[in-house]
Parts: sequence; structure tokens; C-alpha cells
Amino acid sequence: MQITDIKKIIDTRNRIIHGYDTVSDDIIWAIVIRNLPVLSRAVNTLLIP
Repeated sequence: MQITDIKKIIDTRNRIIHGYDTVSDDIIWAIVIRNLPVLSRAVNTLLIP
């Protein structure tokens, strides 16, 4: 398994860090609920073969 959407992950990180006043709490919460579990599984697959 590989980590998909690397560009989107980086872009989201940059927006949160540098444009934090333009990111709504609802957007962040949606990312946490929908995307973080998928990313976590991908990272764990890479770390624990």
C-alpha cells in the first residue's frame, strides 16, 4: 500500500499552518473523521510490514 494524495496532504498542511484564519473548524473536523483513519492505516502498513 502506498500513501495516496500526497500533494493534497501537503497542501492541506500548508493551508492550516499558514492560513489558519481561513480554515473552518468544520473542514478540519471532516478531514479528521474521513481522511485521517485512511492515512493512519497507510502509514501503519508502511511501518509494520
